[in-house]
Amino acid sequence: MAAKAGKRWFITGRVQGVGFRYFVQHKATALGLTGWTRNLEDGRVEVYAVGNPQHLNDLAAALHQGPRIAEVRHVEESEAEVNSLSSFLIR
Repeated sequence: MAAKAGKRWFITGRVQGVGFRYFVQHKATALGLTGWTRNLEDGRVEVYAVGNPQHLNDLAAALHQGPRIAEVRHVEESEAEVNSLSSFLIR
């Protein structure tokens, strides 16, 4: 089994009020990732996920698309510490 990795993303665009966090939760859970997503006061969405590095790459690809009515303008990605979580939550 591959070592777990952690990633954090900040997504900019029309990403609040369009089901983005539910989209992220669905994709992350389907990929077997744990972590969380939340809306930020500045209009961005933050995503933190832990799991298999290839599955994190798959989630990153989905974040660049978003749900159908979202408009993703920019995705900032960084390495993050690996925290032990039991599921993927919406905060």
